Amino acid sequence: MENQKYAKIFKLCLVALLVVSVVILVWGFFKGFEANDGAATDVLLYWAYAVLGLALACVICLGLYVTATTNPKGLVKIGIAVVAAAALFGVCYLLASGAPAVGYSGATLPTATELKMTDTILNMAYIVGGAAILSIICGEVLMTIRKK
Repeated sequence: MENQKYAKIFKLCLVALLVVSVVILVWGFFKGFEANDGAATDVLLYWAYAVLGLALACVICLGLYVTATTNPKGLVKIGIAVVAAAALFGVCYLLASGAPAVGYSGATLPTATELKMTDTILNMAYIVGGAAILSIICGEVLMTIRKK
C-alpha cells in the first residue's frame, strides 16, 4: 500500500517537472531565444541546472536511504568512495596550473580562480578517462588469462 503511495507521488512530481519544462520551452519560443540578450536561453539553462541538481540530490539521497536500510555496512564503502573522490579532486587541484588561456580572444578574460578550476576539471577528466581505459584493457587481459 505504501509503495503505491510513493509511486503516485513520484508520478505526480515527474508530471509537474515535465509541465514546467514544457511551459518554459514554449515561453522561450514565443519570447525568442536570441532576443532580449538571450534571457529566454538563460532561463532555460537555469531550469536545466535546477532539474539536474534535483536529480543528483534525489539519486544521492535515495541511494543513501536504500543502502542504510538494506545494508548499513555499505555506508562505509560509500564513505571510502567519497573520501577517495575528494582526495582525487585535491590532487588534481594541486596539479592545476591556472595559467592564462593561450590564444583566447574573448571580451572578458577569465579570472585566476576560473582558470584554476578549469584546469582542475580537465586534470580530473584526464585521470578518470585514463583509469577507465586502463581498467578496460586490464579487464580484457585478465579475462583472456583466466580462460586458458
